[in-house]
Amino acid sequence: MCECNRLTIIALLVAIIGTCLVQSDTPPYYVLQCSKSDPKLNECLTRSGNHLAEHFRGGIPELGITEVEPVLIDEVSIALGSGPDGYKASFRDIEARGVSNMTLVKMIADVDKLEMQMALKIPKIRAKANYRSSGVLLVVKASGGGDYWGIYDGVRVVVDFVGSRYVGADGKTYAKVKSVKLDFTVDKIRMGIEKLHNGNQVIEAAMNLFINTNAQELMMEMKPTLKKKFEAILTNFLESKVLSKIPLEVFFTD
Repeated sequence: MCECNRLTIIALLVAIIGTCLVQSDTPPYYVLQCSKSDPKLNECLTRSGNHLAEHFRGGIPELGITEVEPVLIDEVSIALGSGPDGYKASFRDIEARGVSNMTLVKMIADVDKLEMQMALKIPKIRAKANYRSSGVLLVVKASGGGDYWGIYDGVRVVVDFVGSRYVGADGKTYAKVKSVKLDFTVDKIRMGIEKLHNGNQVIEAAMNLFINTNAQELMMEMKPTLKKKFEAILTNFLESKVLSKIPLEVFFTD
C-alpha cells in the first residue's frame, strides 16, 4: 500500500473517531442543557424540565418510554365513622389520565447537594376505578359496588426531591433518589358512581349527592394514601426511566 493511501485511511479514521467524540458530547434531543454558573439557573432548569416533560408525552424510545399514561394505582380506601355501620369504600384498579399534561411552573435547586423543589400544575385529571363500599351513608345502607369516575380540575403539585450521586460502569456520574415528598391540591372535583351492582337508583343518587357535596372532604381522607402512592410511582419512574439512563453531565454545559 502506498504512503498516500495509508495517510488517507488514517485521516478517515481520525475523522470518524472525531465525529463519534463530538456526537457523544452532544446532548440528546430531549435534554435542554443549562450552565451551573448561570445566575438564572433555576429558570433554565425549569425550561429544561418542561422540555423533557414535553418529550415524555410523545414517548422517548431511547429511554424505553413509549406510553406514560394511564397512571395506575392499585387501591385507595377511605373510612367515615366507626362501628359496624361506619361507611367504608375502596377504589381499586385506578386509571388516571391527564397527568402527563403537567407544566413545571417553578424549580428551586441546589445542584451541588442534588436538592430540588418543583411546583407543577396539571389542568385536568380524569380517573376511573372499581368501587366497593359497606356501611351506612346518609341513613341509607350503602353496601355494594360499581364504577367510579372522577374529574379533577386545577391540580397543583409540589415535589421535594433529594438525590445522591454514584459513578456508573461507564465512568459517568448518575443520580439516584434518596427521598421524594409530594403534596397536592385540587381546585374543583366532580365524581360519581355508576352501574351499582344492586341496581338501586335511590342508593346511587344518595351516594352521588353525598360525594359531590363533600368532594374536598373526601379528597382529604384519600390524600395520605394517594401521596404515598404517587411518591412511590414518581420514585420508580425517575430511577428506572430517567436518572439511571441519563448521566448528570448531560444536563449541564460545565
